[in-house]
Amino acid sequence: MFLRRVARPLMMMAKLKETTGIVGLDVVPNAREVLIGLYNKTLSEIKAVPEDEGYRKAVESFTSHRLKVCQEEEDWEAIEKKLGCGQVEELIEEAQDELKLIGHMIEWNPWGIPDDYECEVIENDAPVPKHIPLHRPGPLPEEFYKTLEAIQTGTLEMAISSSKKDDPEIASGEPQAK
Repeated sequence: MFLRRVARPLMMMAKLKETTGIVGLDVVPNAREVLIGLYNKTLSEIKAVPEDEGYRKAVESFTSHRLKVCQEEEDWEAIEKKLGCGQVEELIEEAQDELKLIGHMIEWNPWGIPDDYECEVIENDAPVPKHIPLHRPGPLPEEFYKTLEAIQTGTLEMAISSSKKDDPEIASGEPQAK
């Protein structure tokens, strides 16, 4: 009897999560501590990526923000609400996936293109491989080429003035003739 009176209010205060509501995703009772550990590991492993790379900047930015929220908030509900990125169990999976990706990115080294690297350029008249879709725009209107020529020769103002109609312009406030 005494345990019921004492234990029940304590259980209500702890806000225990019974299920995630997602098939195959189990509740992690110490999710906050797991997230803090994963985020710290992510921040240490991302240091192997060059500082000026966008991938490193993005990972450091969102991981630092999420780590800060996890350190400030004690309750899993508050963490979920403040981050707005799903349940803490989903955040754990995302952090684990990011750690795997960091390892792959370091292995693949996409930012390490040698200076003497040459890529193949397909000229307009060369046959395009069948697996590459053709996205060729239609021809431009003749007026475009006339305008371009006028710009290049410095006769644009004359081309504009000759294309205007000879009708006088009506200023605001003047009555219109019918």
